[in-house]
Amino acid sequence: MRFLARYATAVILALVCLPANGFGEDKFFDSSGVSIRYIDQGTGKPIVLVHGFGDSAEIWVARGVLQDLVKDYRVIALDMRGHGKSGKPHDPKAYGREMALDIVRLLDHLGIDRAHIIGYSLGGMMTSQLLTLHPERFLTATLVAGTGLLQWTPVMERNAEQEASERERECVSRTMIYRYSPPGLPKPSEENIKAQSGACFADPNHDRFAMAAVVRSRKDQVITPAQVSAVTVPTLGIVGSLDAMYQPRLQELKRLRPDLKLVIVDGATHSGERGILRRVEFMTIVREFIAANRQTP
Repeated sequence: MRFLARYATAVILALVCLPANGFGEDKFFDSSGVSIRYIDQGTGKPIVLVHGFGDSAEIWVARGVLQDLVKDYRVIALDMRGHGKSGKPHDPKAYGREMALDIVRLLDHLGIDRAHIIGYSLGGMMTSQLLTLHPERFLTATLVAGTGLLQWTPVMERNAEQEASERERECVSRTMIYRYSPPGLPKPSEENIKAQSGACFADPNHDRFAMAAVVRSRKDQVITPAQVSAVTVPTLGIVGSLDAMYQPRLQELKRLRPDLKLVIVDGATHSGERGILRRVEFMTIVREFIAANRQTP
């Protein structure tokens, strides 16, 4: 009994001492003056995971993606600047393409020449831009419900300012909440939006002014159709059939890049309980794609 008691105590202490993410200590590096936090686990070919807007590296742990990939690969997940435990400048000039370049700087910091990369939502936008800026650094790219901006119009400029202003006031954007709502389903209620706003204000790692700055920097993330068409890095696009924003964008990307492998998951949404990252087939699709391109020169 004493042995069991000591064993139970040891287990409890071990769990208490585990980092919050459950995957080793947080690491940080300086990326052009901004502190970037990252997780680095496993061995094998490196895979970089890039989260979505308002998320952090923890989303890959929460959805089980990191735990799955770390069995066979070296997995690096970062908090993009403005997010999680990374630095949070309030100047829009500190974002834009600097967010994408942070990923290249992280690879340099770790001494990694080339890696697979998986970007979700905003992370897909960063990945798309990186494929035009530094394609030589990537073995494959997976765009999960996210792709690059192919134009910037006065309407988009006004929409970005509206969204940024909403985030400064309420910590969330009603405009974006409605835009991401699956077609044919009820829109979030006022009570639901207020609950999201309250949770956002309560999150110690969320800085609404940094998020507004990210939104105002979008113009600096635009890539041209010609740049996209010239990309030769093997690329997978995966999106839900109920993702009203990104399914059309990924289909447009497929037209520009016929070599793109596009998978549309029936009934999946952008996020939430039916979100693409929660689908059981997600990991199978991603793993098969990476394995099929294992010999990429």
